[in-house]
Order: sequence, then structure tokens, then C-alpha cells
Amino acid sequence: MSQTKKELVLAALDNKPVDRVPVGFWFHILPIPTVHSANAFKNPQLAKLVLAGEEEYLDTAKPDFAKIMTDGFFTYQQDVLSKVKTIDDLKGLQPLPEHDRWFTDQIAYAKKLSNRYSNEILLFYNVFCAATTLKFMLPDGDTSLTTLIQENEEVVKRALDIISDDLAVLSQRIIKEAGITGIYLSLQNIKGLNREAYERILTPGEKKILSAANRASAYNILHICGYLGHRNDLSWYTDYDVKAINWAAHIEEVSLEEGKKLFGGRAVIGGFGNTENDILYNGSKNAVEAETERIIRGAGKTGVILGADCTVPPDISRDRLEWVRQKAAVL
Repeated sequence: MSQTKKELVLAALDNKPVDRVPVGFWFHILPIPTVHSANAFKNPQLAKLVLAGEEEYLDTAKPDFAKIMTDGFFTYQQDVLSKVKTIDDLKGLQPLPEHDRWFTDQIAYAKKLSNRYSNEILLFYNVFCAATTLKFMLPDGDTSLTTLIQENEEVVKRALDIISDDLAVLSQRIIKEAGITGIYLSLQNIKGLNREAYERILTPGEKKILSAANRASAYNILHICGYLGHRNDLSWYTDYDVKAINWAAHIEEVSLEEGKKLFGGRAVIGGFGNTENDILYNGSKNAVEAETERIIRGAGKTGVILGADCTVPPDISRDRLEWVRQKAAVL
């Protein structure tokens, strides 16, 4: 009897034999230019749009597993952060109460998807680390964050720790209360911040989130984000306790087989470029199939899940994603 999709992906994550290499892709549901600032907490209609978009994708593409997109839920619901201009603006930050909508709305959204799809596939809930969450609410992203750190590291670290604490709570509750398989934690190097400073200011909170998730599930994924060409030193994350790692193989020029060695043999996800200039989006069927074979021949079939560097363009043809799965099934 062949493996179900859930059995297939669990086997891949556990570095066990698989009937075929599993496949999963994802994309933003809300328009890219506004996705970082879209606020479903203040505009419930956005939550309905995101849920409908996620369901449409899962129903039509029928992936082997899913990363639950959190468009509209990026914004950490603290008014003080919506007006951050100076370091003093961070000093009033306090943890969110247990029943805050930032928790309950996301749990409700995830539960709707879990109730409908968790019998068929594994579901991983997207969680941005504290630094990324804060950057979404700052005017100039990395630049604003590093400027604040230079001004008063202690205040920034305290704010990031508070956000991380709430993200840790959210991660555990999403798994336990919504029935999600695990989290997909997205993070990246901060431009202008060296490794020593990163490990002092950011790493403890990121590991706290993973620790909370790991207490609820053995299956959590780390995404080292290379969105829009952002470069990362992957070695900063080799001791993060996760089941699988996804990174921008094309941006970092680190193949799946190289990454598998770097991360101690753990399962790896990705292999395909994710932009409109890459084979997955604009190549012929033969080219997509050839790229699928190239990736699998290099990385092998054990502990490998095919996907992309990051989100793929939302208008990508579902047929292209199926080409990858069909080719992987005969290799």
C-alpha cells in the first residue's frame, strides 16, 4: 500500500524511506505591495479573503502538505508599535493578554483550515520571528531596527523578548488548540548586525519560540528567508532545534545536498527558484521536469521535500506545480 500524503511527508521529515519525494509550494494571497501592512484584526474582511484564498489553493493544487499563509496577520497588535519613531516609543511595550485577538483570531483561522484539511495533509503555521515582526512595523525595516539597536540595545532587546514571548505562546497554542502539525518559523540575518550582536539580541528569543513549539510538536520547520534577494549566513542557524530547514538555495548558492550536510543531515525543503525569472515560473514543461530531476539527483530522495526558495508568484499556473510532483514520482 502506498503512503498517504501525511505518511509521505512525515517520513521525509524523519529521514525515512519515501514512495516519492513530496512537494509543496505557497504564495501570498493578498497583494504583494500591501501584504506587510494589511491588518485583518482591524479589517475582518481580509481574514475572509485569506481563508478563501488558502482553501482555493488547497482544493485545486492538492499539495502534499501546506504552509498556512498569514497574510493580514503580520501586524503585532500593540498600538505603541504602530507609531515607533524613537527608542522611547518601545519602552511602553507590554505582553499581550491571554485572550487578545492577536491570539484568538489566528487560532480561529488556523482551526478552520485544520478542521477541513488535517485528515489529509500536514499543516504548518507561518510565524515570523520577533525581529521580522517588528521590522514590518518600522518605516525602513533593517535600517530602522539597527538604528534603534545602536541607540539603545537594552530597550530593543526587551521589546524583542516581549514579542518573542507572545510568539512562543501563539506557536504552542496554534498547535494545541487549532490542531496544526507545527510552525514554519521565518527569520533572517539583519543587515548591519554582525553575528555576535545577533546572537546576543535576537537568538534567545528565536530559540524560545522554537522551544515552545517543540514542546507541543516534534515537527517544526525553520525558514531562513531570502525574499527579494536578502542574503543570509546559514551557519548562524545550524544549532536551531528544528525538524527541517528551508532556505533560498539560489540566493545563497547553497544546494539542498550542501545544506543537508551543513545542518547535520536534517530534512531539507526547497531547491527551486521562486521568482518570475526562474524555471518553475517561466520554463517549459521539459525544463521544469529537468530541474526536478537535477535537484533530486543531487540531494537524493531521503529527507528531501521539493519546494521553492520562498513564496512563488501568486499567478503561477497550478499545472507547473503538478509537473514537479509527477516528475518526482517517477524518479
